[in-house]
Amino acid sequence: MLPAARREIRRRAMAGAATLPGHLHPVLRRLYAARGVGDADELDLDLRRLLPVSTLDGIEAAAGVVCDHLRRGSRLLVVGDFDADGATSTALVLRQLQRLGHANAAFRVPDRLRHGYGLTPELVADFGEERPDLLITVDNGVAAHAGIGAARSLGIPVLVTDHHLPGAGLPAAAAIVNPNLPGAGFGSHALAGVGVAFYLMAAVTRALENERGVRLPPVADLLDLVALGTIADLVPLDRNNRILVREGLRRIRAGRACPGLLALAGVAGIGMADISTRTLGFQIAPRLNAAGRIDDMAVGIRCLLVDDTQAAAALAAELDTINRERRELEARMQQEASAAVRKLHLQEGALPAGLALYDAGWHPGIVGLIATRVRERVHRPVVAFAPAADGELRGSARSVDGLHIRDALEAIAVREPDLIGRFGGHAMAAGLSLRRDRLARFATAFAAEIGGLLAPERMRGVIETDGALEPAEMSLETALAIESGGPWGQGFPEPLFDNEFEVLEARVVGERHLKLLLRAAPATRPIEAIAFGQAERSRRPQPGARIVLCYRLQASRWGGNARAELSSEYLEVLD
Repeated sequence: MLPAARREIRRRAMAGAATLPGHLHPVLRRLYAARGVGDADELDLDLRRLLPVSTLDGIEAAAGVVCDHLRRGSRLLVVGDFDADGATSTALVLRQLQRLGHANAAFRVPDRLRHGYGLTPELVADFGEERPDLLITVDNGVAAHAGIGAARSLGIPVLVTDHHLPGAGLPAAAAIVNPNLPGAGFGSHALAGVGVAFYLMAAVTRALENERGVRLPPVADLLDLVALGTIADLVPLDRNNRILVREGLRRIRAGRACPGLLALAGVAGIGMADISTRTLGFQIAPRLNAAGRIDDMAVGIRCLLVDDTQAAAALAAELDTINRERRELEARMQQEASAAVRKLHLQEGALPAGLALYDAGWHPGIVGLIATRVRERVHRPVVAFAPAADGELRGSARSVDGLHIRDALEAIAVREPDLIGRFGGHAMAAGLSLRRDRLARFATAFAAEIGGLLAPERMRGVIETDGALEPAEMSLETALAIESGGPWGQGFPEPLFDNEFEVLEARVVGERHLKLLLRAAPATRPIEAIAFGQAERSRRPQPGARIVLCYRLQASRWGGNARAELSSEYLEVLD
């Protein structure tokens, strides 16, 4: 990859803190104000403040479809997706159906290479004699016109639950629940697929309670799955999602999660006190996602479905092994991507505004990670492609803040209708397919489209921070206040601070990481910092040097004790 360029540090505006309650920790008041929180009511994340189930467009009709099939004892088949959002959605629907007394339900996850994404005609053809009476899609389906048509030709109705943006028209499904349909009036457009599945099963449960006149197991018992899927899918944490995630985290920390999720935390070495949006997103979700990337996501779904702790531990260990294989494969592909970017820079003299990368040896389940890693380095949208069947390429696109990648692909498709095969996704991530012989043409069109949308100054790599902490604020008390003040995540970013420090000590730990002892000002107490993956940097900080550090203040727990520690996101040695 190209040498790391000096980043621009930009501090968030802090206006509005005076309107927040005075009892809040002063650092939290600043952080909330910088994230647009205007009053105490927005900080009330009680589950009772969740947007009402009945206000989600199409939910009553969808619940009616499910209840009708439950009365008949129909065979239901849930069609999931390759990723953690799809896996948690699938597990949630099946777990709640079982808790409602309906055992005649199963799941299918398409094979990435044989079937493609979501509900496709190829997947429907594979049902054979085991045809279901109702198909329920989770985290997919809103663009599955051909797949739904194939199912309908066999007399199988399809209920779609999805959160992806639809195309020009909607498929002929029995019902569709999606907060992002045109004209949808639901109060949030940020639900993940598992959030939509949660709302569906809440509506089904309520309808059956009214019909039977009895209390049934609440779907809120499964909010651990909602928290994991929501964080893993990087959807914005608006207030509604923060309510879902907060309650899910609370359940996991109390040990009231499904055995598979607890087992995944165990193989990741995470104690219940350390469960957070960060550990879910960076340690647990990758182990679940690894199965969908290079193996079979059915392994991950079974891990989330089993109730036996020993079986859950065995499946979690299998997922951990798959994840290690994924890391090795990703490391090789990352080296190849870095070489490709360097070559492109040498050939062109400068990088295009949008990058399209391809290697015949790349794995289609890993290209999304490669696009993410390259995007983080070059600060511009990236599409990474891998070969598929019959001369086709499958690509994963990753964007930068403020540029809607799916809309950019749609603009290209409108301008050149024969260029892109299928595509779909969100503002920050999308998937697409195209013919191998059209790659060069796509690369040109993609660079031109992004160049017209993204100003050159936005490709410099801006780090947005919450400003500097006073030395006295770099304390365990502040770290614990931040920890409890979340959940933090996409759209409600985890606090990041920047200060200038004097380096007192610097040593390598674990071969690749730097352990630092820093002082923010003369005669103040030193504080430890960890800079992951920074041991091989060309300019390593030495004792006596001054550095600028962008960092997260965290409570580091070890041996039953907790202390404040800085976790580096960006380190710059000053001249």
